[in-house]
Amino acid sequence: MSRRKFLKNLGALGAGTVISPLAAQTHSSSSLPPKKNSPVVISTWIHGMEANAGAWEILGAGGDALDAVQKGVAVTESDMTNRSVGLGGRPDRDGHVTLDACIMDHDSRCGSVAFLEDIQHPIDVARAVMDKTPHVMLVGEGAQKWALENGFSKVDYPVPLPQVQKDYEDWLIKSEYKTGVNVENHDTIGMLALDASGRMAGACTTSGMAYKIRGRVGDSPIIGAGLFIDGDVGGATATGVGEAMIRTAGASAVVESMRRGASPEEACYDIVQRILKKHPGVEGMQVGFLAMNVQGEYGGYSVYNGFNYALRTQDRNEMVDAKYMRTWE
Repeated sequence: MSRRKFLKNLGALGAGTVISPLAAQTHSSSSLPPKKNSPVVISTWIHGMEANAGAWEILGAGGDALDAVQKGVAVTESDMTNRSVGLGGRPDRDGHVTLDACIMDHDSRCGSVAFLEDIQHPIDVARAVMDKTPHVMLVGEGAQKWALENGFSKVDYPVPLPQVQKDYEDWLIKSEYKTGVNVENHDTIGMLALDASGRMAGACTTSGMAYKIRGRVGDSPIIGAGLFIDGDVGGATATGVGEAMIRTAGASAVVESMRRGASPEEACYDIVQRILKKHPGVEGMQVGFLAMNVQGEYGGYSVYNGFNYALRTQDRNEMVDAKYMRTWE
């Protein structure tokens, strides 16, 4: 798609939309598709490299995309040095670490858990909700009770971890709550995978914003906000300040843009532009989207610079810097 045609299409977002000169200068079409029947996995942020390696153990052996994304993000959930995913994450303002996760497959089957405590792998519980219940989402005490009744166990180590508890106690002195750009207090891991059979799946998991109000749930476990897969089109996942994704149904909006013919990168650009239009006061609010279509093309876009994603194919294993709208000093 030419730059002129691309910018013309953006006019459909509505009169008065301002296109950032930075975006106009840096935008380009997303990646060329990989070879036919060649698997691809992408995931948000640097921790995605190890997560992709876990997923590739399944994808590289010809396995299913759904199993791959579940195994991949579980690697990050197990990393006790990660402060935004899993039980190594920072607590809410009452001192409790609460976890959110969801998973979705090529056929739009999905499962989700939110406000879950003391279970190491919320993504595994989300998969079980999808496979074993007629529901999509379980939350809080009910989610934990169901998990324990279905073979999951509480962890036997202290939560929060001692270092995380100390940081929390230091935070309590002033109790100042604010988000930041590209800092590890809301850096979800979202993953999208396409397997050798051409089937796609996605997963998303997080411990949420540091020191959030107890009970707050972001976009990560919400199908259509933090993750959406349509096997006829492709998939998208999001990272950053979840409220912005929820207000715009961000991940599903990206997929719908691809359905209308946009490349993955263009589709991510579309919704970032929409968020800026709907949220004029976005100083310090990072939002990033990652998308892939069923041809294996992929791309990302963010509000501010600094968002990157991990890519794994048969011949590539690297970090990719996403395009962005604004520069954060």
